[in-house]
Amino acid sequence: MSTLALEDGLARVRADLLADERLVRAVASGRRRAAVPPWRRVELRWVDLKAGRHLQVVRYDATQAHTANHARGSAAEEAVDALLAEPFGNWTVETDEQQLSLRVTKKGSAVVHTAARSGEAPADRSHDRAKDRLLPEDDPVFAALGLADAQGRIKPSRMAKYRQVEDFLRILDRSVTEAIAKSRLRKPTAEDPLRVVDLGCGNGYLTFAAQRYLSERRGLPVRLTGVDVKEQSRDHNASVARELGIDATFVAGTIGAAELEQAPDVVLALHACDTATDDALTRAVGWSAPLVLAAPCCHHDIAAQLRGAQPPAPYASLVRDGILRERFADTLTDTLRALLLRRAGYRVDVMEFVDSQHTPRNTLLRAVRTGTVADEGEYDALVAAWGIRPRLGELLG
Repeated sequence: MSTLALEDGLARVRADLLADERLVRAVASGRRRAAVPPWRRVELRWVDLKAGRHLQVVRYDATQAHTANHARGSAAEEAVDALLAEPFGNWTVETDEQQLSLRVTKKGSAVVHTAARSGEAPADRSHDRAKDRLLPEDDPVFAALGLADAQGRIKPSRMAKYRQVEDFLRILDRSVTEAIAKSRLRKPTAEDPLRVVDLGCGNGYLTFAAQRYLSERRGLPVRLTGVDVKEQSRDHNASVARELGIDATFVAGTIGAAELEQAPDVVLALHACDTATDDALTRAVGWSAPLVLAAPCCHHDIAAQLRGAQPPAPYASLVRDGILRERFADTLTDTLRALLLRRAGYRVDVMEFVDSQHTPRNTLLRAVRTGTVADEGEYDALVAAWGIRPRLGELLG
């Protein structure tokens, strides 16, 4: 691993992207500290068309993919240079020899890590290859959940949910891999499976997809527990688990009252409404869970408090208009949650998560327990300045 000037790091990425004989696949994602790229994610690879070899660039927005092919030479170089100029926070480039990962730091430097690749399949240059899915459309889990038809094809009306599952699995896969590699998360065994709990699991779309991917595709033994206040969700999920032959337990009850035989390794809280996310984060901290993935939803609590609070000067304009106040409340709520998790000994990344069919919120908090407490007084200062009482702060004391 090395730290380089950003232009030097991107030059290494550029050289690999334009090496049409060596490049297998490249992905740009994330954002930098002060800017947001126009695309959620970009994938690149070289393909062989009738007109010759082209660089295929697939750009993903919140709902669909946009594909363009650029001829080898100046057209491909211009496309690559345009992408490198965008404020992506991460680049992953796989060649036939190595994998290069570049991360842009808060200070604008490039942290570059390379690892050798051996015994890998050669690059696929076909234009019409099947999409690289972590869980294919015909996986039994999608039929059991009602997302796919009898022929194993995702129903058009459920495609948004399928994309949500896919994006979540990519975050989960990367998070579990990194946490195990850095000894933050134990490597599970058949005798002691990875304990995953989903707090506020609903009908279990992401719950079952996570179990299926980790166990069937990654080969990790998993013991799953789902908690939801609705008995209907418990009964539905238990039925799906039996159909799929999954080792899982589902409980009807509140997040705060959920009792587990053993503390979980991974806590999921995906679109738990309003302060239910705070309840889930409190349980995760109480369990000292090594890995937490939370996608907050419906930030009503802080928004209501802001309506009656006296904003600090000169920030009254941030909350004067209702729509701006709601958006600011979303940001403020998740900022405070991240600060509290860091105070509790977690490294926290706030990242983009695909839009849900249930909510336009697309923020995800990824927290990895390190035991290192980060507290520079920012949380207390924000709470005092805005005159608010965050639910998570009260729960954690």
